[in-house]
Amino acid sequence: MGLSRRSLLRSAGAAAGLVGFTPALADAAALIPADAPTPPRGPGEGLGPFRKLVVRGVNVIVGTGGEVRGPVDVVIAGNRIQQIIPAGAPSQALAPNRAPHDAEHEIDATGMWLLPGFADEHAHSGTGGSPRTYAYKLWLGHGVTTVRGVSLTKNPDAVADKERSERNEIVAPRIVNYQTPGSGWEDGPVDSPEKARRWVDWAARHGVDGIKFFGEGPYGRPEIEAAIARAKRQGLGTTMHHSPPIYPQLNALETGRLGLGTVTHFYGHFEALLKEGREHPKPPDYDYKNEASRWRAVAEVIDYTFPPGSPQWRSYLARQLDNGVTFGPTFGVYLAGRDLLRARGLEWHPRFALPSLWNFWEPSPEAHGSFYYDWRTEDEVRWKRFYLQYMQLVHDYKAIGGRIAGGTDPGFIYNLYGFANIAELEMLREAGLSPIEAIEAMTSGTARTLAEPTGAAPEFGLVREGLLADLAIVGENPLQDLKTLYGTGTPRLDPETGDIKRIGGVQWTIRNGIVYDAKRLLADVAEMVQAQKAAGACRDVDPDWSTAGPCGGNPGADIAPAAKPAKRAAALP
Repeated sequence: MGLSRRSLLRSAGAAAGLVGFTPALADAAALIPADAPTPPRGPGEGLGPFRKLVVRGVNVIVGTGGEVRGPVDVVIAGNRIQQIIPAGAPSQALAPNRAPHDAEHEIDATGMWLLPGFADEHAHSGTGGSPRTYAYKLWLGHGVTTVRGVSLTKNPDAVADKERSERNEIVAPRIVNYQTPGSGWEDGPVDSPEKARRWVDWAARHGVDGIKFFGEGPYGRPEIEAAIARAKRQGLGTTMHHSPPIYPQLNALETGRLGLGTVTHFYGHFEALLKEGREHPKPPDYDYKNEASRWRAVAEVIDYTFPPGSPQWRSYLARQLDNGVTFGPTFGVYLAGRDLLRARGLEWHPRFALPSLWNFWEPSPEAHGSFYYDWRTEDEVRWKRFYLQYMQLVHDYKAIGGRIAGGTDPGFIYNLYGFANIAELEMLREAGLSPIEAIEAMTSGTARTLAEPTGAAPEFGLVREGLLADLAIVGENPLQDLKTLYGTGTPRLDPETGDIKRIGGVQWTIRNGIVYDAKRLLADVAEMVQAQKAAGACRDVDPDWSTAGPCGGNPGADIAPAAKPAKRAAALP
C-alpha cells in the first residue's frame, strides 16, 4: 500500500494512535446497506504486506500440542512466516539490534503474545440487516482471520468476497465458502440423489468449498448420502445442522457413517444416545414451527438418553472417532437459554451492536432465534442441566482424541461477531478443555477441519515457518485469562495506584501479511453503530427490551486501551 516506514508500529504513540486511520473512511462505511458489495480496502486500512516484516521479542502460542515458546523474533516475508528466531531468555531484557537488520517494517512486541489467527467453523453474516463489512471488522478486531461461511451469504457475493479477500482488496478474514444443497443454481430443489450429485458438481465449478446440510427441506437421507459421497470425490467438505425433522431418517452417528465431516451444534448427538426410539417424547402442545416450544423441548432430550460414562456413551464417541467426525459445539449461541438476562446485558452490546441487529434480537415469534418472549426460570434450569451433559460429551470426545473445532454461529441470540469467538473459548474452557486446548480448537482444530477434504495440509492455524501469516498479537497472556481477548478487555486492579483499569484486547491482527490495528477496526464498528443511531434506527426498537442495547442510554464498555511494549520478555507459563 506504499507505506514503508520500518518503525511505524514501534512507538507507544503509534499503538495508541490507531495506525493509519482516516476518519472519512469510517464515516463513508457507516451506513452501508446490508446487500451492498463490501467496500474496497482504503489507503488507511492496514499496512503491508511487506517484503520483510519482523515481530520482535514476542512469546508464541504455536497452536498445537500445547506448545509455547519465546521470546522470539518472527520474520514474515510477504504473506508467509519465513523464520522464527530465538531472541533471548524469558523475563529478561533482550539484546538490541538483533538480526535481521533489513526489515521493511517492525513491530516491537516485547512482553506480548502472538498466536495463530482464530478460525471460526460456523459463520454467517447479514443478520438484522447488518453489512458484511460490519462482521468482517468485528472478526478481525478479535483476531479472527478465517471464517467458514455456512453460508456466509448467497453464493455470488460469498465467492466475490472470498476472491477479493485473497487479493487483499477488502478488509475481511479469509473466507471458506459452504452453501446449502440447491442454493445458487437454477435447476430447482435437490429432491433426488441424482439432483444432489448434479448440484455438488455444479457447486464445485462455482466457487463452493463445501456443503452445509440442514435436517429439513426437500432433501432427506438419500440425497444427503449421495451429496456426501459426491462431495468427497470433488474435494468438498461437509457439515450438518441435524434439525429435528431429520431424526426419523438420520442422527449424528448415521451421518458420521455416511462420511459427514462436521456435526455442528448439539443436534443429532443425543438422538444417537436415546434409550429407545428415534426422538424423545414431546409435550402434547409441542409445535416445531414455534421456536419457543421447540427450544423448551430440545433440552429435555437428556432425560431419555444413556448417561455420561455408560457403555453406550463411550461406544458412541468411539464410533464417531472411527468415522473421523469433527465436533463443532457452538456452545455460545445458545447461552441465553440458560441465562437470558446475562446474554442481553453483555457490556459490549451498547457500543458494538447495530440497532438493526438489536431489533432483530428482540423477542419475536417471527425472527429466527428471538423466541425469548416467555422464557422462564424453569426453562433456564432445564438448559443448565442440558449444558452440563453436552459439555461432558464434548470433553469426553476430546479426551479420546476426537477433534473439536471452534465455531460461533454469530448474529443470532445476542451472539455478536468477534466477541462470540472469545465467549466460545471461555465455554470450551468450561467444558473441561485447558485454555491452550480451547485456543487450539479455534485455530489448528478448525484449520485441519477445513483443509482435510482437499487432501492438503493446512496453510494456517499454526505459528510455523512456511505457513500463512494469519496471526494475532495481544498484550496479555491469554492462557492466564481468556477474558483479556475481548475487544473491551477486562477490568484489572493496578496494584501501584489502586485503580481499576481495563486491559486486553487484540493489539494487531495480521491477515495474509497485512497488519491491522485491531482497536481501530473496533472503533470503526462503534462509528457504524453511532451512524445508524443518528439516522433514526432506534425508532424501531422497543424501549421495554432495549435498556441493555445500543438504544437504551447505557454507553457500554469501550475498547480496551492499547498495550505498550515491555522492557523485558514475558515469562513462559
